[in-house]
Amino acid sequence: MGRQGGRSRAPREKSEYDQKVLDVARVTRVVAGGRRFSFRATVVIGNRKGKIGVGIGKGIDVMKAVEKGVADAKKSLMVVPLKNDTIPHEVMAKYAAARVLLKPAPKGRGIVAGGAVRVICDLAGIVNISAKILSKSTNKLNNARATMAALQSIRVRN
Repeated sequence: MGRQGGRSRAPREKSEYDQKVLDVARVTRVVAGGRRFSFRATVVIGNRKGKIGVGIGKGIDVMKAVEKGVADAKKSLMVVPLKNDTIPHEVMAKYAAARVLLKPAPKGRGIVAGGAVRVICDLAGIVNISAKILSKSTNKLNNARATMAALQSIRVRN
C-alpha cells in the first residue's frame, strides 16, 4: 500500500547539454577532530555541436559534487571550431604534467582516443579525430584540461 496524494513532481526540463562524469575522487580535509571526507567530481558537458566545458565540484556526497561540477562546467563553456566533423589542423597542448596531441582524421575514422580525450571529443561533437596522450600522466583532470587547452588553441583562417 502506497501513500495517497502528496505533491506531484513536475518533469524536469531537458538540459541542452549532455553530461558525463569523468572522475569521482574521495578527498580528505584534516580538522581538529580528525579527518573530514568529501567527494570531488570532474564533469564534462557538451551539446555535440561544438560547445564544450569541463568543471569540478566538491560536496559531501557524489550527487552534490556532480551538480556543482555541472554548474562549474557551464561557466567554462567554449566553442570548438569544426571542419567536416573534425578539427581544422593538428594541435598539441600541455597542462601541468599532461601532454595531449590531437590530429584531424578522414571521414569514417571515428574517435581514436582514450580516456578523458575521448569523452571530451564525443561531447564536443567531433566525429573523426585521432588523439594521443603523450605524457605518462594518468590524472584524468589534467588530461581533460590539456585537451581543453588544445581545443582552445585551434585557429581558423577567415
